[in-house]
Amino acid sequence: MKNKIKNIFKKENDPLSSEDKLKLIESSSKLVGPGVFYSTIIVITSFLPVFLLTGMEGKLFGPLAWTKSFILIVDAFLAITLTPVLISFLLKGKLRPEDKNPINKKLESIYTPILIFCLKWRKTVLGINIIALLIGVLMFTRLGSEFMPPLDEGSVLFMPVTLPDVSNSEVKRILQVQDKLIKSIPEVAHVLGKAGRANTATDNSPISMVETIILLKPQAEWREDKTKNDIITEINNKLQIPGVTNGFTQPIINRINMLSTGIRTDVGIKIYGASLDTINVLAQKIKKTLEGTSGVKDLYAEPITGGKYIDIEAKREVIGRYGLTIDDINNVVEASIGGMKLTTTIEGRQRFSVNARYAQEYRNSIEALKKLQVQTMDFGPIPLETVANVKISDGPPMINSENAMLRGTVLFNVRERDLGSTVKEAQKKLNAMMTKMPKGYYVEWSGQWENQIRANKTLSLILPIVVVIIFLVLYFTYHSMKEALITMITVPFALIGGIFMVYFYGINLSVAVAVGFIALFGMAIETAMLMTIYLNEAMNKMVEKYGNSKETITEEMLKQYIIDGSAKRLRPKLMTVSVSLFGLIPILWATGTGSDIMLPITVPLIGGTITSTIYVLLVTPIVFEMVKLRELRTKGKIDLIDVKE
Repeated sequence: MKNKIKNIFKKENDPLSSEDKLKLIESSSKLVGPGVFYSTIIVITSFLPVFLLTGMEGKLFGPLAWTKSFILIVDAFLAITLTPVLISFLLKGKLRPEDKNPINKKLESIYTPILIFCLKWRKTVLGINIIALLIGVLMFTRLGSEFMPPLDEGSVLFMPVTLPDVSNSEVKRILQVQDKLIKSIPEVAHVLGKAGRANTATDNSPISMVETIILLKPQAEWREDKTKNDIITEINNKLQIPGVTNGFTQPIINRINMLSTGIRTDVGIKIYGASLDTINVLAQKIKKTLEGTSGVKDLYAEPITGGKYIDIEAKREVIGRYGLTIDDINNVVEASIGGMKLTTTIEGRQRFSVNARYAQEYRNSIEALKKLQVQTMDFGPIPLETVANVKISDGPPMINSENAMLRGTVLFNVRERDLGSTVKEAQKKLNAMMTKMPKGYYVEWSGQWENQIRANKTLSLILPIVVVIIFLVLYFTYHSMKEALITMITVPFALIGGIFMVYFYGINLSVAVAVGFIALFGMAIETAMLMTIYLNEAMNKMVEKYGNSKETITEEMLKQYIIDGSAKRLRPKLMTVSVSLFGLIPILWATGTGSDIMLPITVPLIGGTITSTIYVLLVTPIVFEMVKLRELRTKGKIDLIDVKE
């Protein structure tokens, strides 16, 4: 069979007969087919961590993993079924040798001398790669971290909080002042503010909480060199109003945060306990400790006390002399202030209760409440203050509970620094305090940090399992532990370029970057498998011609066949890489909504693809040669791996 295929390339047999053409296509398909199939399994397996992500990160990246997997499955199926058939129809005329292709000839003329140099100075080349790997590890330790890259929604949600006992008229005045000041900034197109809760049962905002949606003009109309962070800083500087704590977020992410964690800022510290007063003291201590921490912005401890209540307490010894009961006093208060239901009116299928209560001027102040008339049997109407104490007292503005415990929170956003290092510094500051918490009280870190911990835990649990699965796939592909290890060694060197690009682009580690590295992991293995297949094919050719023993195989001969196996198959390797790069590079210049997420995925992919290609083309042949030379010295022959069948 092999001798027949050799004869195909002889000049007298060119152009090919139909039988020879089919034999050539069959042989080539058998060579590449298993590699395509197993590399598809590896790439899909490498995406397993993405499939297992939960929460918002799972919803965001799940479709990406499913789409890529389905495309790869269909692609592998077509590659081993339809492609050979199409080639049999389209392959016509005389065969052109590899060196007749001008592009391939030029690439080979560049690549071959470089490879020969690297094989000559193999220890130096390996040393340089190891140093680059160590530098990459050092850079990796200096990268910041965050849960997800901030997606620019194109608008700003300004969420200031004032004192709990603020009046309706005062919060209305603050709202109007804020809107005017915000609208004075040239980049702002529209401003809409809301104080208190919306007309919905799911919004429990107190009157002291303001939500202002700021719509910005298109970026082309902004002042020169202005960024969104600059605009937020300018708004913050203009709105320094006494008694008001500013907070900035974005409309969509704010709702997602509040629904998923109950925290409306990037990070929140939840304090649990049994007493509101103790929780309040702890919250104020935490707030004071965190003040001045780099990256911590909009620091705010939710007030647990400070709400104002009107207490009406009956004077028991007095109401007895007037022949009244506590129920009589309560009925007067209910009817005058809260309103008393008189009847129900029916209009079609709808029913409306009809309530009656005193007019506004009789209940709009403490003095007016004291003068409310209480009817007695023997003494006629008397003022409420005669039979009850009417006073204003302090209390909680709103009671929050979670996990059947009372809860207080300290909130802050993170700007001008990465989330991970900011929270770690904050935790370091609070560590001493946490060891002295009263019995029955504890704290939890929530918000984006809670999501980040969950995602990191999922990835750290599943990634080792994925590496083991990929190693087993490689082992069953080659039926050799050494060959599987040679291919796996590619992975850390592939990650070097990804880390370098992430570092120099100033991107923080996040779930998006992790997804990029996961995609790179599969791509690097796929490229290394191609090289290993072609190198093993070259070894088979060498053994077929010279035999398999150290007496017949010299180091120079081995080196020459490794060069042939690497250089003669340069085009398919570069095509595999180029297709990926040409699809990814345009994303580097993408703008608009969504580009914030795509860039962290793409940057490690591009950098890693470049370095993994360099490694596979230059270092894999070196490692392969060293392994084969060692086999010759120790066993007297080389191990042949037939990955074609």
